[in-house]
Amino acid sequence: METSKPKQSYTIWFSQRTGSTLLYKALQSTGVAGNPGELLHMCEPETAGMPEIVRIWEEGSTPNGVFGMKVSMYHANHEGWLAAFRRAFNIGEDVPRSVVWETAFPNGKHIVMSRRNQVRLAVSWWRAIVSGEWHREHGQKPSNAEISGEYSFDAISHLLTETAMREAAIEDFLTEAGITPMTIVYEDFIANYERTVRDVLDYLGIDQEGVRIAEPYFDRIADEVAEQWVQRFREERQAGWTNRAW
Repeated sequence: METSKPKQSYTIWFSQRTGSTLLYKALQSTGVAGNPGELLHMCEPETAGMPEIVRIWEEGSTPNGVFGMKVSMYHANHEGWLAAFRRAFNIGEDVPRSVVWETAFPNGKHIVMSRRNQVRLAVSWWRAIVSGEWHREHGQKPSNAEISGEYSFDAISHLLTETAMREAAIEDFLTEAGITPMTIVYEDFIANYERTVRDVLDYLGIDQEGVRIAEPYFDRIADEVAEQWVQRFREERQAGWTNRAW
């Protein structure tokens, strides 16, 4: 069943609202860089064995043997999949996590996606939750959900902290293995869409001759409501501070 095992793999690590799905669609459009969706959501790790892993390989690979996927780190899911890989490949508990990951996804490289302004990230995340609009395909009409009254300081504060914890977990995993990933910052990606995608292809060592990159699959969702929430949170979070940062 391992005949489907990729020749080359890469993992896109992300917290939320960092442009990971935009990058996924762009890389998928090339036809040579795998299909890096959130493939570890295809089944539950507790019941996963080699058939499920082979299915993940097949879904995430292009015909040239390149496999990609994106992973939003959270502890229970990550540890569950590591346990599934240990079972499937008969790997002992004393083997480091990175070696387990490399066994499942060979010749692997790693891309980390982040966002410079994490207050805007947290606001975008909360806006997506309350509106149900996580992405807007190019040319699609905006959601007509009325969300102006859905501001929540506590929710945004929680998501800001959750982002920091997820990124810390990613950093811990990669640092433990001595891995220096490629880092993509959302703000730079949005400003330099095609150049960023081609930089990823270079990093992966994929021949770009004749490769076309589709136009951005999504439009930006940020709007006046989101900006009002950013400014309101900025003021409330720093209320009473002597040394304001922003």
